Amino acid sequence: MHFELDTSQRDFAASIDGALAAADVPGAIRAWSTGDTGPGRKVWATLADLGVTALMVSEEFDGIGAHVVDLMVAAERLGRWGVPGPVAESIAVAPVLLADDQRSSALASGELIATVAMPPRVPRAVDAEAAGLVLLAADGQVWDAEAGARHESVDPARHPFDVTSVGDARTADTARAFEFGALSTAAQLIGAGQAMLDGSVEYAKQRSQFGRVIGSYQAIKHALADVHIAVELARPLVYGAALSLADDSPDVARDVSAAKAAASDAALLAARTALQTHGAIGYTQEHDLSLLILRVQALHSAWGDPTWHRRRVLEALAGSAS
Repeated sequence: MHFELDTSQRDFAASIDGALAAADVPGAIRAWSTGDTGPGRKVWATLADLGVTALMVSEEFDGIGAHVVDLMVAAERLGRWGVPGPVAESIAVAPVLLADDQRSSALASGELIATVAMPPRVPRAVDAEAAGLVLLAADGQVWDAEAGARHESVDPARHPFDVTSVGDARTADTARAFEFGALSTAAQLIGAGQAMLDGSVEYAKQRSQFGRVIGSYQAIKHALADVHIAVELARPLVYGAALSLADDSPDVARDVSAAKAAASDAALLAARTALQTHGAIGYTQEHDLSLLILRVQALHSAWGDPTWHRRRVLEALAGSAS
């Protein structure tokens, strides 16, 4: 298969990068960590202006009804910048769960930010206190929900909440919604991994040790090359799974899980290598690298950890072999 993005998709990615580069996303992340969602909501308003929040909403509800690949393009860029808030939940999962619900129009316009809990793999709803809509979904049904106890996350900008259902259940394609959540999270991990790799390469060209820039040492070169290979091998799995999801392929669970496991591993390797390259400065909260490292650690296990996803790949392969 050929996974090269077309011109419009590359332009879309560039427009997101340009807008987020001017939006002080690191400042918004730090504010979100303290409970101040104002700067983050301005970032979300920027995304709405670009059409990101409308991608998966149908045209019937003023959305774009875009291809799943377009969603992955956006999710990768949002992961690259570490946009705070329930990204996968609001732009990818909620549109599937709401389907014909009139509230989809508010999702498309960016007026409404949604979050989702989907036990057992997604037992809590991230940032439920900041979302205008909280959903609880399981076994082909979805309920509106309300937030309960808040829990701590390794990423202080992600706030997981217990939720309880309110009102009546509605029928929803929860299986498909889960795949959208897992794959959008994988795309964010690819974006974060690429950002850390790019930052590490630039830093390695500037930092000197023992009279030489550290990028001239073979150990650093090899470590960064390993990250590059891991990211480049994982990225086509994400876009390949997007094609499977768009086509309702019978292999969609296998493809999504392969993408999520590979993206999780690649991003975690990028985080470790970035820390080794940057040294102690990478641990400091003042350095933007720390924001991505913490985000990767949280997303690594979000929407199913790599162990669970590998098991699902193996089960799919065993089933096809029999």
